[in-house]
Amino acid sequence: MKHFLQIFDASRGELLNIIELALRFRRDGYIGNPLRGKVIALLFEKPSTRTRVSFSSAVLRLGGEVIYLPASELQLARGEPLKDTARVLNRYVDAIVARLASHSSLEVIAKYSEKPVINALTNLHHPCQALADVATMYEDAGGWGFKVSYIGDCGNVCRSLVQICALLGIQITVASPHKYWLPPDEIRLYKEVASSVGGSVEFTEDPEAAVVGSDFIYTDVFVSMGMESEYEARLREFLPRYRVSMKLFEKAKTGAKFMHCMPIRRGEEVEDEVVESDRSIIFLQAEYRMHTSAALLVSLLGGPS
Repeated sequence: MKHFLQIFDASRGELLNIIELALRFRRDGYIGNPLRGKVIALLFEKPSTRTRVSFSSAVLRLGGEVIYLPASELQLARGEPLKDTARVLNRYVDAIVARLASHSSLEVIAKYSEKPVINALTNLHHPCQALADVATMYEDAGGWGFKVSYIGDCGNVCRSLVQICALLGIQITVASPHKYWLPPDEIRLYKEVASSVGGSVEFTEDPEAAVVGSDFIYTDVFVSMGMESEYEARLREFLPRYRVSMKLFEKAKTGAKFMHCMPIRRGEEVEDEVVESDRSIIFLQAEYRMHTSAALLVSLLGGPS
């Protein structure tokens, strides 16, 4: 794996190794300095809390250095071609972690960079979030064999979660209004990949049916960054049916846990009672953003295996 632009850029084995190393980092701490002498650039067009801080903390804990580059403060803001910026950064840093509005822009950076490029979120994919999600589930469940339900908008977080579940053979059911489902050709592909390794990918419009037998119920905001003009229309489509509630958990497995990539619009996609309940593991999930980011960087740049 040269770049990590989406989950499918990694093999099943590579994903499992990254998750195993992340679990080790959380259990044993950060021993040694596998990124000593490495400089990591964070090129961000969009606001960020968890992604920015988790990557920065991971790099520092691994002995490396971080340069934070808001796109608005670079010559990009004055019209410099992205391919030129990519080739310049390639001369200065050892990896580029990019959070961009357009996935096609990320692909341009990867095309012109000889150094690893990591997707820290685009409009289509959020693979680093999916790594943290599955590592969190693995720790909470004590192993594999769990079932996941995703309720809500099928955006970048949903796509990456479905991809990683398909590759790792995890059962996942997505509940969303049909108009917001992933494209049919994608769904067919994910179903085929999942079935080949003993997993399953299902889509439904019924959230109550989706959570039956689930160990984890996951949701995200109904209106992602850049979609603010659709706010009222989307709320009409999703509410109240797709709001995660304590009542919805009655349909899932006893002890099922709540997950969210954050930030949360409490009272919209999820009741505040759920967020603050013992079912919620969102802060463990947020912590794993750091551990999986560290493991990903080590896997791309060299270090302990």
